[in-house]
Amino acid sequence: MFRRQFLAGGSAIGAATIAGCGSLESRAIDVPPVLDDPPDAIYVPGHVEGMDLVGTETTGEYTVGLSYSYPHRFWTITGNERERTSIDETDSVHLMATVWDPETGLVLPDVGVSIEITQDGSLVSQETVYAMLSQPMGVHHGGNFTGLSDGETYAVRVAVGATASRPTGTFTGRFDEPATATFEFTFETSAMQAIRFERLDRAGERDALEGMSMDAVPTGVALAPEAIPGRTATTMADDIRYVASLVDPPAGVDGQESYLAVSPRTRYNGYSLSRMGLSATLEDDETVTDGQLTRTIDPDLGYHYGTTVPAVDSAELSITVDTPPQVARHEGYETAFFDVPTAKLSL
Repeated sequence: MFRRQFLAGGSAIGAATIAGCGSLESRAIDVPPVLDDPPDAIYVPGHVEGMDLVGTETTGEYTVGLSYSYPHRFWTITGNERERTSIDETDSVHLMATVWDPETGLVLPDVGVSIEITQDGSLVSQETVYAMLSQPMGVHHGGNFTGLSDGETYAVRVAVGATASRPTGTFTGRFDEPATATFEFTFETSAMQAIRFERLDRAGERDALEGMSMDAVPTGVALAPEAIPGRTATTMADDIRYVASLVDPPAGVDGQESYLAVSPRTRYNGYSLSRMGLSATLEDDETVTDGQLTRTIDPDLGYHYGTTVPAVDSAELSITVDTPPQVARHEGYETAFFDVPTAKLSL
């Protein structure tokens, strides 16, 4: 009921919902404070905001979607530490870039992204933006930008770097060249202030807001277990749902007779969890493999962590989070995915 009501009243251009990143705390929007004692888990934030889509552009091997909303508060992650980025009085807008493969629609979470705003050839603002995770918006890159004036039109250049994931399958040899998408953006305070905002009375509940529905931009939902080839199994550890699969080694992978792919995703919306340190132990009567998994992007296996292994008829798999996802978190995710217990499943 809430989601239908909210979308019905959203902005006209690319209306959607985006959760829990703060808003213009210094302006006339009733932004609730950050919870004093949020659970160490995914939780419902105190409010949701809308966003508008500037546009999409295919450039090189990538499609880029650019959206905007109010300046947000968010948390950056370094190792096991998190740090809040608050809204500055000089912040004008929060820009969000989503990068995906145009052939499969798979979001590429491990690319580097920078955004440059110019006007008449003069630099207005420039940032290397963070890989981010939001409950309704999912996997994207974003940051706050300063220096925009009401009613002025700007050129926004989104520069995409090579992926840090290993491309396999038909992705082998792809996503290793940079590309740039350019958008025209007119900054209008009235349009941004018309973006919907709503406080929630469920703040702090162990749950999550639904992912948004926006046909033009994917949200980074991981492949469904039934869509992943091979011998698969699923399990849960805290707020991480794992799908593990044993398949023939995909193109681009040298090694043994079989390939172990582990796809971690969020408990509720199933978003791919990227930039983790993940290790696995596979055992039948003895240890078959034990070590770090490699971040990989594959058209059939999706975003996952993988390694080659000997062929086994059946085995027990243990999955350990060595490093939590090194992505910035919108509100409701900032306390999750730390101190995750080892997950066990049978393959």
